[in-house]
Amino acid sequence: MIETADERKARERREDAARLLRAHLLMQDGVASHAQLTAGGVTKTDIERKVRRKELRRVHPRVYVDHAGPMTWRQRAWAAVLYAEPAYLCWTSVEEPRSRDDGAPIHVAIDHSRRIRPQGGIIIHRMKGLEPRAYGGTPPRLNVEDNALAMAHEATKDIDAIARLAEVASRPYVTADSLRAALDRYPSIRRRSLLVGLVDDLEAGTHSVLEHGYLAKVERAHGLPVGTRQAPRFGPAGNQFRDVEYAAYRLVVELDGALGHDSWRDQARDADRALDDLATTGSLTARLRFHQVFDTPCQTATRIARILRRNGWQGAMKPCGEECRMKFA
Repeated sequence: MIETADERKARERREDAARLLRAHLLMQDGVASHAQLTAGGVTKTDIERKVRRKELRRVHPRVYVDHAGPMTWRQRAWAAVLYAEPAYLCWTSVEEPRSRDDGAPIHVAIDHSRRIRPQGGIIIHRMKGLEPRAYGGTPPRLNVEDNALAMAHEATKDIDAIARLAEVASRPYVTADSLRAALDRYPSIRRRSLLVGLVDDLEAGTHSVLEHGYLAKVERAHGLPVGTRQAPRFGPAGNQFRDVEYAAYRLVVELDGALGHDSWRDQARDADRALDDLATTGSLTARLRFHQVFDTPCQTATRIARILRRNGWQGAMKPCGEECRMKFA
């Protein structure tokens, strides 16, 4: 039977649609939306038959996967994005887990004006100005810089906001410029001055945010003696400057506010142990990091006071507020 021109065009359209569906399934790890299936020539009856035969499985309303077994993390991520589309992976789901998938819910961001029905295994975040912050990955996701700042915005404590920035700054492709550009996309972000200061420190290699935090949250807030800032000292390597020096009590405080180190939380725990040793032995240099200044300033003030007392300080500490957690040294 000879195929007419119209029949040939119709067949070619069906073949093109089927090829597109196969491409979607390949790119999306076997996950497809109802719209993609029907656009590829799969009818409602076909879908129902494939579900009965376990050739398809309904994951979320109008989202299917092409098998009946356990789903991988990427398949769960694709299912979440397709259910909420247009949507982008965000929060802890912005990158695939390095270790085995623990089954944690998938976080996706949608425009703040939209409303969608909640689904098990998906956590929805509604955001303004979403499109400029998105990266066209597979699955689509927020830029890592924008995602870190979104998490910093929602953080309940300064140290958690700092942690979000420190973690993303450890990536080799993240720079002060890319973080500053992301900040420009968040005109109303909480803790803007803190975050801007951290980005400036990252670019300049300084620790000004940590230095100011030590002055305000540890020393001044708890009535410690006033230290000398950037005290010069001539050493084997030439002129050096001590971050804070209590010369009368033979104590130097060095502040390490380096961002972008994979083990910065491990370093914080090490600094805690070192500070306890200092309080016991009276060594002359205390090295502090963000954890000690922004997360546990009251305990840090107590430890510094113990060292100062051991070396002759006779002043009195004071609580920084009603909920101060210091212990009188």
